[in-house]
Order: sequence, then C-alpha cells, then structure tokens
Amino acid sequence: MTLSRVDEATARRLPGGPSVAAAHSKYLIILYDGKCGLCNGLVKFVIAHDHADRFRLLPLQSETAARILREHEIDPQSADTMYVELSAPSDRLLSRLDAAIAILRELSGWWRFVSVALRVVPKFLRDWGYSLIARNRYRMFGRHELCMMPSDKDRHKFLDIH
Repeated sequence: MTLSRVDEATARRLPGGPSVAAAHSKYLIILYDGKCGLCNGLVKFVIAHDHADRFRLLPLQSETAARILREHEIDPQSADTMYVELSAPSDRLLSRLDAAIAILRELSGWWRFVSVALRVVPKFLRDWGYSLIARNRYRMFGRHELCMMPSDKDRHKFLDIH
C-alpha cells in the first residue's frame, strides 16, 4: 500500500481547488491533531526528515480535514488520531500506528527499516500500545490551544493555512 497523492477529488477539497492538483500531485498528505503536543512533535520530525519534500500536512482542526474525514464517514468532532489517506481503489484512511508506519516507510534512510520492524509487531499489540499513549498524550506531551504555526521556510508544507 502507498500513501495517496493529491488527486482531482482531493484537489477540489483543498484551498485553490483543482489548480492545486497540478502543484501538489507529487505530495503525500498527513492529517494530524494540531492541538496535541505529540502530534506537533511528529510534524516537526517529518519536516526535519522529509529531505525529498514528499509530505504536506493538514491539521484535523481545518475545514479541509473535516471534509476528508466526513467523506470517510468519520465524525471530525470525534477524530482523535492521525490519518493518512490510501490511494485508489481502496480510498480509505490509515490511522493510528498504521499511519505512522506508512509515514516512516516514505522517509529516507533507516526510517524505512524502523517501519518494517514495527510492521512485524502484531496489529493487536500495536493498537494496544498506541491506545495507551493516545489516551494519555495530552497529559504526557501537552495540549495546545492553537495549532502550530509553521516558519516561513516550512509554510509550503502546510495545507489549509491562510
């Protein structure tokens, strides 16, 4: 499985409409909780290790993320994890540690090997570990009232930021 590229349907949901598809067709989109300290740490990690400039980031608190989630029959108000949309024909979302593994797989260097090692762990154990951290993430890593604002250098990686 691969992460989805921005296609025409997704482009209509993004600021700028279909013209965004041409500009962003080679990027992968990560939906993340912009108020979570752990998720913001993941975003900073991805920015630091995304040497091939493959990723674009979309906070769950954005209108575009809400539309994507509703299309996948997920209530945006109850979304409490990160997501990565799978490409057609499945057109579904990877979530939780499966999304993190997919992100690591796309990064260069030894992060691909980390993704393979995590895939070896049985899914029920991955889900249990992820749930344990997710339940306590605000207490362990903090909760922000506002989504992280990117630097001018990294602003191009963030979708739906005006």
